[in-house]
This record gives sequence, C-alpha cells and structure tokens, in this order.
Amino acid sequence: MTALLQAELIKLRTTRTFLALAGVAVGTSLLLTVLVSLLTEPTAASVLSDVFTSDTTGLFILILAVVGISGEWRHRTITSSLLAAPDRLRFLAAKTVAFAAAGLALSLAISIVVAIVGYAILSARDLPTPAIGELAGQIWRNGIVAMLLGALGVGLGALVRNQVVAIVGVLVIVLVVEPLLLALEPDVGRWGPFTLPNAVAGISEEDIGLEEGVDLPSPGLAAVAMLAWIGAFYAAGAALLRRRDLD
Repeated sequence: MTALLQAELIKLRTTRTFLALAGVAVGTSLLLTVLVSLLTEPTAASVLSDVFTSDTTGLFILILAVVGISGEWRHRTITSSLLAAPDRLRFLAAKTVAFAAAGLALSLAISIVVAIVGYAILSARDLPTPAIGELAGQIWRNGIVAMLLGALGVGLGALVRNQVVAIVGVLVIVLVVEPLLLALEPDVGRWGPFTLPNAVAGISEEDIGLEEGVDLPSPGLAAVAMLAWIGAFYAAGAALLRRRDLD
C-alpha cells in the first residue's frame, strides 16, 4: 500500500493539471482575501469567517480528484495502472488517500498565505483581527475541508468513466442541486455532501442562505457525516471498478 500511495503522490504532483489547478487555487484565494479585506469592514465577530475562509482549495482539489480518477479511463492509463496494482480496491484506496493528503497540504499552505495577507491588510486599515489561536484553528479547519473533498472527489469520479460527464455532473450538484435542496428542504439539504464542508469550516448559516431556525450540524458531526458520504461513494465506485472491463 505504501508503494501504491507513493506512486499516486508522484503522479499527482508531476501532472500539469495539478500545477495549473493549484495555481488557480492560490490566485483565487488571494484575490478573494484582498478584495474582502480592502473593500469591506468586517466586525470582530465576523472577521474570521469573512476573510479567513477564502481558501478555495476544496473546490479545486475536488475537481482535480474527479479528473484524476476519470482521466485514467480517458487517457487509457487504467490498464497499466491496474497491471502494476492488480488489487483494484487498494488502487482506489491509494488514490483516495493521495488526493486527501494533497488537499490538506495545499490548503494549509494557501491558508497560511491568506492569513498573512489578510492580517496585514486588516492591520493597516485598523480593522479587527482574530486572535492567533482562532486563526490557527481556522487554517486547520480549511485543511480538513480540502482533505475531505479530495477524498470525496475520488469516489465520485470512480462512478463515471467519462471525464467531461463526471466534471459537469459534480458542478451541477454543487451549483444547482444542493442549493435548490437547501431552498426547498433545508432540513435535508444541510446534510448534503457539498453543504457539510461549510459546517466543518465554521461558515455561518446566513452565509450559505439557510432560512432562520435551520442550523448546520456542529463541525465535528459534519465531519463524521462527510466521512459517511466518502465511504458510500468509495464503496459504490469500488464496486463498479471491480466489475468494469479494461477496454
């Protein structure tokens, strides 16, 4: 398993797609942080969630994970990958751990940069800044979110062999299905796999448009529910992978 994981990590960090999406994640995170820090006046109560949750790593590692597993079929590398690792469950597990680790590492790096930039701008404007301990906790929560979404993306990507369909399907769920579910059935929608990360990150109900009286789960409970989603998609993806022919 260790050799498989090392191979997946090497494959991940040496691809142009990873470098491109990592660059976009850095750029968008910094842009959001600078704009919010310069153009708004967050209060002491809201500054942590307003400025320091601007890490977009979760979204991009999710897309990268979907691309990474579905791309094995598109580029016909799945045959050579499974010849090197005949146990398909271990192959999928190694990919899941690799993308989770990549999400965590990338998010921590970006969140630290975001924290430095945000702190500097807010201090220069004499606006409230969070305590160092609170900021460290937020950086860690951002990393957990990216780690969970990276693992989730592998399971989702394993369900669909067509790369374009897989990516479009994920974006439709993120941008259309879950927002509609939150609006129509918020008690159900708050447990969705792309809503729960907001609870893990400590984002408030108001910021995601939940109606008054409907609360997100606690961060710990949300993380457990996310692990359940990851397990469900991993099991479904693994079952399909075991039955598929390598054509």
